[in-house]
Amino acid sequence: MWDTISYWVARLLELLYSFTGSWGIAIILFTLLIRIITHPLNKKQIDSMQKMQRLQPQVKILQEKYKNDREAMSRETMQLYKTNKVNPMSGCLPLLIQLPIFILLYRVLSDLVSTEGFYATFLGIDLGGSVYSTVVKACAATTEGLTEEVIAGLIYLEGMPSTRLEIRNVGYAVLENPAGLLNIGYYFANTLLLLANGGLMWLQQKFTSSGNPQMKTMMIMMPILITFICLSLPGGVLLYWGVSSLLAVAQQAYTSKRTKTEMNDKPTLYKDKPMGNQQ
Repeated sequence: MWDTISYWVARLLELLYSFTGSWGIAIILFTLLIRIITHPLNKKQIDSMQKMQRLQPQVKILQEKYKNDREAMSRETMQLYKTNKVNPMSGCLPLLIQLPIFILLYRVLSDLVSTEGFYATFLGIDLGGSVYSTVVKACAATTEGLTEEVIAGLIYLEGMPSTRLEIRNVGYAVLENPAGLLNIGYYFANTLLLLANGGLMWLQQKFTSSGNPQMKTMMIMMPILITFICLSLPGGVLLYWGVSSLLAVAQQAYTSKRTKTEMNDKPTLYKDKPMGNQQ
C-alpha cells in the first residue's frame, strides 16, 4: 500500500513541478492541498482548543483551590474537561495527521535521490539533503592539510545517500575537519529551517495545551525530540513541515484572539464556578 501511495505522491509532485518549474513551490502547493484535505480534522482540533480556552477561568479556580493537592487538581480538571466534552490531548492530533505525510514525502524524496540523483534547492535549502548531509558536504568542501585517508573518508560520506547518514558519520566529519564548518553556506538554510520548525511546533503545543498542566512537559519535550529526529530528514520534508506548521499557527493564533474577544465581551458566560462534579 505504501508503495502505491508513494508512487502517486511522486506523480503529483512531478505534475506540480511541471507547472511551476520549482520543486520548492511544488512542495508548498502540495502542502496547501494536504491542508485543504485535512481541514475537517484540523477544524475539530481548533474547536477543542476554543472550548479549552473558554474553560480557563474555571481551570484557574481549580488550580487555586487545589494548589496543595496536585492529584486532586488533576482529577477535578479532567472531570471539568469531561463534563464539557473537551479532549485535552487533542493537541497531539495535528502531529498524528502529519506523520503519514512525513513518511510518504521521506520515501518519495529518498527514492528520487537514490535512483535519479535528484538535486534541487529552494531559497538555499537542499531539498534532497538533510542537515546531516549538508554538514558533511561542508566538511568535504575544504580538504587542504588533510591526510589522504581522511579525504577518502569524507568523499565516501559525501557520496552516501543522505537518508543513510547517522550522527556518528557527521561526528567523524566534524572531528576530522572542523574547519569545514566555516563553509556555513552548505548547511545554514537547512539548519535554520529545522530550528524554525521546532519553534513553530513549540508554538502549536503552547496554543493547544494552554492551561492544561498535563501537557506542559510535552510542550517542552516534544519539539526538542522531533527536532532531533528530523536532523536526518530531507529538506523537502522540512519545507512541508514548516509551511504546514506556519499555516496551523496562524489559524490557531486567529482562533485564540477571537475566543479571547468573545470572553471579554461575554464574561458572565465563562467566569462562573467550575462545572465539574457539581452537587
